[in-house]
Amino acid sequence: MNIRSEYKTAFIVIVSAVALWILLTYPFRLGLDIKGGIRVTLQCQKAPNVEITDDAVRRTIEVIRNRIDQLGVTEPSLYREGADRIVVELPGIKDPERALEIIGQTALLEFKDEHEKTILTGSALKDARVEFDQLGQPQVRVEMTPEGAKIFADFTSKNIGKPVIIVLDGKVISSPIIKDAITQGVGVITGKFTLDEAQKLAILLRAGALPVPVKVVENRTIDPTLGKDTMESAYKAGIIGGILVILFMLIVFRLLGLVADIALILYVILDLAALKLIGATLTLPGIAGIILSIGMAVDANCLIFVRMREEFEKRKTPMASLDAGFRNALRAIIDSNVTTILGALILFYFGTGPVRGFAVTLSIGVALSMFTAITVTRTLLENLLQLPFLRKATKLIGF
Repeated sequence: MNIRSEYKTAFIVIVSAVALWILLTYPFRLGLDIKGGIRVTLQCQKAPNVEITDDAVRRTIEVIRNRIDQLGVTEPSLYREGADRIVVELPGIKDPERALEIIGQTALLEFKDEHEKTILTGSALKDARVEFDQLGQPQVRVEMTPEGAKIFADFTSKNIGKPVIIVLDGKVISSPIIKDAITQGVGVITGKFTLDEAQKLAILLRAGALPVPVKVVENRTIDPTLGKDTMESAYKAGIIGGILVILFMLIVFRLLGLVADIALILYVILDLAALKLIGATLTLPGIAGIILSIGMAVDANCLIFVRMREEFEKRKTPMASLDAGFRNALRAIIDSNVTTILGALILFYFGTGPVRGFAVTLSIGVALSMFTAITVTRTLLENLLQLPFLRKATKLIGF
């Protein structure tokens, strides 16, 4: 084994060990179709002085995303559908009713004077937290931005003894009497809340108001048993397909096929570890992308071995056939894989939700398949062909 092969072999061993550690340590993020949950389609609504613009829809998506983050939902998926619709997918959520209330509420908070003139809106809030008063009643403590605090201090100092009316989405939730000027930008919203109501209000205020009102036009609960059944079928299909591929490579290419099988197993480990490492959400379309990239990895090895056989038939030595075979197959492998990656990038750019998941798993899988076909397979073969007892066993090798 020459020094170059030793370095390449050491690199492959280290990468394989790290990938195996990641695969056994990190959990998979499962998508809605596997884990179950809810899918909600929201439609932006027109309102007085409110236009449904492209920017308004984008900002609405961001506000909803912030609210979902406050719920602690893992792996939510939000994407735009058409000009004015937003699809929200929440895998594994346990309280869909509460989630729907928080997602769809406009949450326009207003502080008004006794003449119902708006003094401040929720945009002046910096933070909102639940706390309890002396009687143990939940209330929401709000902290304002410096600009909001200045306006509120000026208003409260001039209106001591008068009410400040707190309105949420047009509904009065509290109207405390101003006893002293509030100069520190910190106030309390009381309203005989339950703890759940207070927590919900705090979440809405922290995330901000929606730029446009939204309406739930579709709400579907996804049963996890569908994903479970499909996953079981996918596992069976994957095991059977894998065994058939391994047998095919061994029968057709003999020792070359064994090397390809080892490289293929390593490829699967690297691919799954990479998906776990980047936090990709595993959905059924994503699994399809993985399986398709496995097929391309097998195809690359077959192409290389056929080219090697062609070179060996020209009476070249096994090692010379290996060099020429890889060189001749390299252009075709790169062309097919690069065009596939470009297609995946286009899907990712124009696609949404599961389509993007398919594009991610496919592009990562194709990139890694090139690495295993070009680097791993070649390094293993270089090491094997240097073994004295194999140099003349061309039938066993697979030539």
